[in-house]
Amino acid sequence: MGAVAAVFHDVLIVLGVFSLTYKFMPFSLEIDQAFIAAILTVIGYSLNDTVVVFDRIREFFNEHTTWPFDKVIDKSLSSTLSRTLNTSLTTLIVLLAIFIFGGESIRGFMFALIVGVIVGTYSSLFIATPIMYDSVKKGGATEALKNKVKEEESEEAKA
Repeated sequence: MGAVAAVFHDVLIVLGVFSLTYKFMPFSLEIDQAFIAAILTVIGYSLNDTVVVFDRIREFFNEHTTWPFDKVIDKSLSSTLSRTLNTSLTTLIVLLAIFIFGGESIRGFMFALIVGVIVGTYSSLFIATPIMYDSVKKGGATEALKNKVKEEESEEAKA
């Protein structure tokens, strides 16, 4: 649910920025095939980033079964933060270079990607994860997962 909310957020923000800046940007902000490609790329980028964060949470959850769930989330985000920021910054450097030195026809596409990468990074850390945390806490899934991990460990010990 968190990943879906984050993707919806990303698309909505990119569309909103395009709508708000349509009148005064010095380049074309038409909704065309390039814009649709940019939106699909932003969705893929954001989902990939969110999956990396959620995978780290799952990894820490299985390794540290005695930790409370909020500590697992905190440590997972802390360990993923540098990787996420480095990836986003290097991607942004390339996108900015293409935006500045590229042709006029590609500026709208690059603008959408720049906004999408910034918003996608933000949403995978600060929207998808809190929504996942709230839904897991509300549903009581933490205890069920911990019981399942304990059962698997006891079965492995018997074998």
